Amino acid sequence: MNAVARILEWPSDAAEENPLSPWPLALWDSATLARVLKGTASGDFTVSGVEIDSRDVEPGDLFFALKGEAMDGHRFVDGAFAKGAAAAVVDRPVDGPHILVEDTTEALERLGAAARIRSRGPIIGVTGSVGKTGVKEAIWAALDRASRGDAHRSVKSYNNHVGVPLSLARMPARARFGIFEMGMNHAGEIAGLTRQVRPNVAVITTIAPAHIEMLGSMEAIADAKAEIFEGLEKGGVAVIPADSPYFNRLKEAALEAGAQVVSFGKARDADVRLLDAVPAIGGGSLVTIDMGDRRVCYTVASPGEHHVINSLAVMAAVRGVKGDLGAAGVALAEMGGLPGRGARLQIDVPGGEPGAEANVDGRRAASAKALLIDESYNANPASMRATLDQLGRTPAHRRIAVLGAMKELGSHGPDYHAALAGPIREAGVDYAVLVGEEMAPLAKALEAGENSGELGKSGALPLGKDVPFAHCLTVREAVDALREFGLERDDVILVKGSNSVGLASLVTALDKQEG
Repeated sequence: MNAVARILEWPSDAAEENPLSPWPLALWDSATLARVLKGTASGDFTVSGVEIDSRDVEPGDLFFALKGEAMDGHRFVDGAFAKGAAAAVVDRPVDGPHILVEDTTEALERLGAAARIRSRGPIIGVTGSVGKTGVKEAIWAALDRASRGDAHRSVKSYNNHVGVPLSLARMPARARFGIFEMGMNHAGEIAGLTRQVRPNVAVITTIAPAHIEMLGSMEAIADAKAEIFEGLEKGGVAVIPADSPYFNRLKEAALEAGAQVVSFGKARDADVRLLDAVPAIGGGSLVTIDMGDRRVCYTVASPGEHHVINSLAVMAAVRGVKGDLGAAGVALAEMGGLPGRGARLQIDVPGGEPGAEANVDGRRAASAKALLIDESYNANPASMRATLDQLGRTPAHRRIAVLGAMKELGSHGPDYHAALAGPIREAGVDYAVLVGEEMAPLAKALEAGENSGELGKSGALPLGKDVPFAHCLTVREAVDALREFGLERDDVILVKGSNSVGLASLVTALDKQEG
């Protein structure tokens, strides 16, 4: 059966008009802040937001002057007030409304904890080696649609020891749902975050060799992600990938935490099981899933099997908080890729038919379009394979792959990079630009005609042409290599790499170029 969207009842307007309402318009007031932060208020005030970066301060914000190893936020208090901050949290007196505390970082954690205590709706926590930000955004879009804007989530990738309490502190008292992302690169980090979030539903998207340099093994990565269950509220739900080799390990950890386990994937015994996924008119996939007591059909706007599988996790999480599956389906149909995480951009390239000269009769040809797939924010072996597979399925005049180094792979790095030779060839890539010193093993594998399909395995080169490539040490060199190659109408360009490589600037350069 198809799910039909229904809109949850909107809270009475009287709640906004009544000053005694438990859900006032102000996010926090000075009396509450002084009590919660165990500090002293300079006077009476209210704030409408919370910020830690003075450059992002909006009028009415509460600015936390955090201290880091190389920076002290107290240097930017005046700048925050100049941008309209209503008050600041500081460890020394300042000119302007403020809360004086002993430690501003601890104060932020206290405020996050207070926001979680006063929350009135279910909370969802999301982690995983790949796809956690996209899944978090999709869950939020589904619940926000059904609640008419009354869902709250962590923005950007605020998923660490600062981002999580900050995201909690920003949650309005009236929020009916909260969705928070949790990340890590060392064991024990998610355990600390999940105890702050205290989710009612905890989602693990997948287990992949991200941060293996710090954790040492795939089993250790699975265990670190499973720490999210340690903070589950009583009667909580654990949503885990049924197709993962580490499913049983995750399930055991969830059961030990007293969770109800809900699995998702293609496995026959998955609780939320993929029955069918076919290309949808206009792009994306038309998906049919079995949820035990019903079948649901919906569209996923972003193309690729990995997005289809992630949509199952979204559906499982929404159902776990008794949300609206119909609204979730509509949200998935409307939600395109995020910047740096699958956004699809039409960029200008020289006009004319594919392969035609850019200049005709001495005049510049009219500009045409090529498709740029922006995956510049993150990369690990699993996500690289998934996006290359999708590139191979995308209709194109020519397929160009701009691939940046995958970070934090440690001693496994050379093998993981070289192993991308197989997926590149299988995707029918016509030209590859490899960026970063770590890409040298892949350049060597392509040059030697190796076809590494799996880590540690190689085979004969499949039938078909070699893959021309350029190995660049910098993004600037990569931009020059693309310009020398010459992009044409209907080309498809995949840009993917770890964020620290800086390929976002290459995306910006291509997006701004004129045909």
